[in-house]
Amino acid sequence: MTTPLLKEPRRFAPLKEGVVNTSGAPKLKGIVFDVDGTLCVQQNYMFGQMRSALNITKATDILDHCHSLPPAECEEALEKIRNVEREAMVLQEAQPGLVPLMTYLESKNLPKGICTRNFETPVNHLLSKFLEGKTFSPIVTRDFRPPKPSPEGILFIAKTWGFVGDDGKGLGEELIMVGAGAATVLLVNEMNAHLATHEHTDLVISRLDELIEILEKGFVGRIARGDEDDDLKGRAEGVLRDGKGEE
Repeated sequence: MTTPLLKEPRRFAPLKEGVVNTSGAPKLKGIVFDVDGTLCVQQNYMFGQMRSALNITKATDILDHCHSLPPAECEEALEKIRNVEREAMVLQEAQPGLVPLMTYLESKNLPKGICTRNFETPVNHLLSKFLEGKTFSPIVTRDFRPPKPSPEGILFIAKTWGFVGDDGKGLGEELIMVGAGAATVLLVNEMNAHLATHEHTDLVISRLDELIEILEKGFVGRIARGDEDDDLKGRAEGVLRDGKGEE
């Protein structure tokens, strides 16, 4: 069950030079991206192919199934889904607005990270094909355990960037990213439109470069920063990603 949300929206100070931060909102310190459906156009057909290769139903999580197998069988199953991803990566298309947004973020010296359930080869292929020279670090793939939708990968990125709480753990309150109390932005498409009104979606955009004007003027979400510790996995469905837990 989700915990009650307060009514104060998440805010970040305007990034545009010369704009006064009258709200006292914190400065945005970084942003994390998913891959499929976010940096590149969604390739949903992969999931059906993966399940067919593994002989599992849609009700079964692909990675959970692989990791439930004995070591040798697990590696064989993972290689089957890697083969699907290798074939799909040659058909990757850049998400509209991809390059303008990344160029803008670099002009503001904002660190950029990736947290995905893909393996590294398709991720590197996308970066070399569409974002050569752009820096993303760290890049968290499904080799990180536990993988998404657990927020642990996001918290690892925050800690790598030096954003930590008094307990020494990663702190996501001043980032736009998935989970951990951070602001969530849904890149909407026909597959995830139902999440546009979800209580854990702060903002909805239809293409990546719409985020530039939002950040320039000052990010204002529509839900509160509250005690959502019991709801992290629910929030892990949403930041700049396809809104599906399958990838």
